[in-house]
Amino acid sequence: MKEYTAKDIRNVALVGHGSEGKTVLAEAMLLDAGAISRMGKTADGTTAMDFDAEEIKRGFSISLALAAIEWKNTKINVIDVPGYFDLVGEMHSALRVVENAIIFVNSVNGVSVGSEKAFALCRKYGVSPSFFVNQMDREHANFGKVLDEMKEKFGTEVSALQYPILEGDAFKGYVDIITQKAYTFNGKTVTETAIPGSLADTVEELREGLIENAAGADEELMEKYFEEGTLSDEDLLSGVKRGIAEGTVMPVFCGSGMENLGVTALMDSIVSYLPSPADKDAGDESAPLSAFVFKTLSDNFVGKISFLKVCSGKLTGTDTPFNNTTEKNEKINGLGTMVGKNQTALPTVHAGDICVLTKLAATNTGDTLTAASAPKKFEGMDFPNPSIGFAVSAEKQGEEDKVFGGLARLQEEDPTFRIVKGADTGETLIEGQGELHLDIIVSKLAAKFNVKAKLSDPKIPYRETIRKPVRVQGRHKKQSGGHGQFGDIWVEFEPLTDGTEFEFVDKVVGGSVPRQYIPAVEKGLRDCIKKGVLAGYPVVGLRASLVDGSYHPVDSSEMAFKTAASLAFKKGCAEASPVLLEPIYKVEVVIPDEYMGDIIGDLNRRRGRIMGMNPVSGGQQVVAEVPQTEMFKYATDLRSMTQARGTFTMTFERYDEMPMNMAQKVIDAAKVEDEEE
Repeated sequence: MKEYTAKDIRNVALVGHGSEGKTVLAEAMLLDAGAISRMGKTADGTTAMDFDAEEIKRGFSISLALAAIEWKNTKINVIDVPGYFDLVGEMHSALRVVENAIIFVNSVNGVSVGSEKAFALCRKYGVSPSFFVNQMDREHANFGKVLDEMKEKFGTEVSALQYPILEGDAFKGYVDIITQKAYTFNGKTVTETAIPGSLADTVEELREGLIENAAGADEELMEKYFEEGTLSDEDLLSGVKRGIAEGTVMPVFCGSGMENLGVTALMDSIVSYLPSPADKDAGDESAPLSAFVFKTLSDNFVGKISFLKVCSGKLTGTDTPFNNTTEKNEKINGLGTMVGKNQTALPTVHAGDICVLTKLAATNTGDTLTAASAPKKFEGMDFPNPSIGFAVSAEKQGEEDKVFGGLARLQEEDPTFRIVKGADTGETLIEGQGELHLDIIVSKLAAKFNVKAKLSDPKIPYRETIRKPVRVQGRHKKQSGGHGQFGDIWVEFEPLTDGTEFEFVDKVVGGSVPRQYIPAVEKGLRDCIKKGVLAGYPVVGLRASLVDGSYHPVDSSEMAFKTAASLAFKKGCAEASPVLLEPIYKVEVVIPDEYMGDIIGDLNRRRGRIMGMNPVSGGQQVVAEVPQTEMFKYATDLRSMTQARGTFTMTFERYDEMPMNMAQKVIDAAKVEDEEE
């Protein structure tokens, strides 16, 4: 593959809902460009882009894949992006570095939630969106209806650059709206033909709308349009290209990836109309080297593969770039590009291009590589927070290190997946974007590292407290040969409601408990609050006042008084109306208006308390306080209730008393666990 500079590069991400044909279209593009000799199938696990064992097993994309295609003296870097919502981090990674995204829309079902989410992320990252109405060969395909729906969803800037020619349900060709020429398919041959008379008015109307949008991209063009009522072909082409780059024109193409119809026309349009890095003020080769790492892949044979975009300058295989994130120099072992899993070596990569480096020692996703003489640092990746978590452990005893070591490697590959230590429970948790996401992680762990992990619901960090004051005695007396043990104290326990977890008060007067033993009493009580009398959870909201006691001049000791404190604690908490507390979280759910009733009803069933509703962009925000124990798998349930249009966040708010019937189940379970141990 020859070297390309910014003006002859197109960086394009294929995005949208899962199973809309992105990988199949990429396969057709590779075939037409001569990069592969035959089209594979996702169902058979034979596509170039879905090469990971887990992708082959499941039949869908899990990680983004890069394919560099040469087409009409232009390099098209195609990034095939998974469409399932649990894998949304891959879309964030891809859209961070491309200038263009082609959003897939189904020719029968129209705009999907995945299309909407992809469009929103294009806006977030300043990427120029285009649309590809795929599967035009399907029965009941309706381009006109889908086009109207896209305009309603995404705005009047949506502009058809092609219109399909159908005979019944058969996809026979397309009309190019800009050139006003029609083309029909005859096997792999595309033949120019006359525009069907039945489409003449539609084509004219679409071209008029395209001219208006193109004129809006430039003041001079707008003046011409107002004066002359139209634009010349040259001005239209100029306006379309500028409009796409600036977002005032959002082009729509059509075809069938599966049947490889309209694919070469799409690649022609990518080259002719979509912005290069240079068109978006990126790719300055005269500046010092700077590159951004947007994806890390762990390969069993190659090792670590880092995907990066060269943002300025150029990168050669002999460079020693400086990682401005870790502040370490990196040695380049392999510089190249990819077609799926196959790497092609490159001597030099110019600004604006996307490439891969292998075996970087100290570089991860989100890092910046620069020239050591002119270091700069790009802002890191903005990945969504995890929405679900499970406790993880080794399936076989003794393999804990292998499990956690493998998970750490997978976390390098997928920053939307996290390993966290439960501060209160001591459990190790893995968190991700959904149940499918974590299921894939566990499967990868087994496949790549030959070790199995098991997942379970995480323990809830309950607390215990008391509801009334009591005064109790803790007396420890033990006599054996030689010195005995004697410690005797009176303690008043009372509840605290100001948020204080524990307070010890020394109220001893007259030396009934010698001063040297009082710290032992406090330490004994502080040790005891780690495990309450109901179910063994930490005790909070407790004041313990040492008020009296007695001692023996020979048999008393710090240990004896510490033991007396333990006895007083157990007796006192048992008599002071102990209760179980559960963590309450503030939950903020953002949904379209039509789901409001379902969401509020569901939160009420989860023992939630609705605190308010606020209008927000795109719908409503419902604010509620919900017990943590009721929020397991809420991400999955919310996705189901809202067709994946709902989002939520959770933040810890406080502890509240748990209903007695539910608390008793927790207490009983804790007793069973103690007996088993």
